[in-house]
Amino acid sequence: MGPAVSPHVVVIGAGVVGVSTAIWLRRAGIDVTIVDRVKAGTSASTSYGNAGVLAACSVAPVTAPGLVRKSPKMLLNPDFPLFLRWSYLPKLTPWLLKYLSHANDKDTRRISEGLAPILYDSPSQHDALARGTGAEDWLVHSDYSFVYPSRAAFEADEYTWMIRRMAGFEPDILEGDAVRDYEPNLSADMKLLAVMHDHGFVRDPGRYVAALAEEAAKLGAAFVQAEVKDFTFTDGRVTQVITDGDDIDCTQVVLATGVWSGSLAKKLGLAVPLESERGYHIVLQAAENGPATPMMVTTGKFVATPMKAGLRCAGVVEFGGLEAGPSKAPLDLLRRTVAQTFPKLTFEKEESWLGHRPAPSDSLPLIGEIGASGVFAGFGHHHVGLTAGPKTGRILAGLISGDRQNIDLSAYDPQRF
Repeated sequence: MGPAVSPHVVVIGAGVVGVSTAIWLRRAGIDVTIVDRVKAGTSASTSYGNAGVLAACSVAPVTAPGLVRKSPKMLLNPDFPLFLRWSYLPKLTPWLLKYLSHANDKDTRRISEGLAPILYDSPSQHDALARGTGAEDWLVHSDYSFVYPSRAAFEADEYTWMIRRMAGFEPDILEGDAVRDYEPNLSADMKLLAVMHDHGFVRDPGRYVAALAEEAAKLGAAFVQAEVKDFTFTDGRVTQVITDGDDIDCTQVVLATGVWSGSLAKKLGLAVPLESERGYHIVLQAAENGPATPMMVTTGKFVATPMKAGLRCAGVVEFGGLEAGPSKAPLDLLRRTVAQTFPKLTFEKEESWLGHRPAPSDSLPLIGEIGASGVFAGFGHHHVGLTAGPKTGRILAGLISGDRQNIDLSAYDPQRF
């Protein structure tokens, strides 16, 4: 038997999952190299653009019962925040059929039970990751509210709230004058708030992830800007990551490149039904008379979050793949609904952005080792990547270091497909 090889983990992806994994690995004394095509926290990364909410209560998947029946009407309604590039439909269809097959009560409950363990304690998981680092200043503990135009509209969402309550999330309901007392900048047309306490948000997700990457570097993680092309295996276990630059020897790999993980997973014999759910945001810079805390505006399916640069309004769903540029209609709808919801809002200028949420067909992330290959999946978080990133990183680091978390990982099995 030859001498033992010191562990060296290559983390592919410098988003929130990747840098969180790297920090927890370095805290366990394990050598780490992070590889990504772009620098951490830049606008080219998915972690840069999102609503910034630590959405612990986001345990209800989009695929609720009734979605199949409602989908055609949603797509044909120009005022509903769901868009499709029709030329992409033939390529989308196999994934879409799998996705819609989960729009039933049994699967919704199963998916929610899978999401809850990686979400319920997300504010404290972010605190544990960022405490004492330069990232800590970007975290804010706050309420997270759901805005409705009426009691009837809230009651129409009863199934979703039942799913949240099953996971332990019970809102405080405000109506009438109490809505305006809580948030005076809301339109008078918004008559009910469902307020979730003990949540939080990030004042600038890009800079937060960049600060976490700086902490990983301070702890000794190396960074390589390159594109991963393939892997080398010896006796069935990964021993090298092949890039468009220098190849990197390793003992384990963490695959955390969001929607781009699918093509690398194929090289491991893993066919993951994974699509890009294209998401948009606008940042209204130097905004005034907006909300004081994050709010999900249910009429427009977007979240308005007060950030350092201004008011970020993020949401809207578009299916159109990875290649096409931004569409005009989703941004136009976002602007209209923001103006209707916050009529007193003023701002100096606007920045818009398009990113790619990694959407597995069953709405659950892939977390864990792929067979006995030494390659660990950490991708596919759909709408909750920022929220669940630190805990996912902690789980992955624990699997590699032997410090395992007290959590059943079967729901996230990378080979479940």
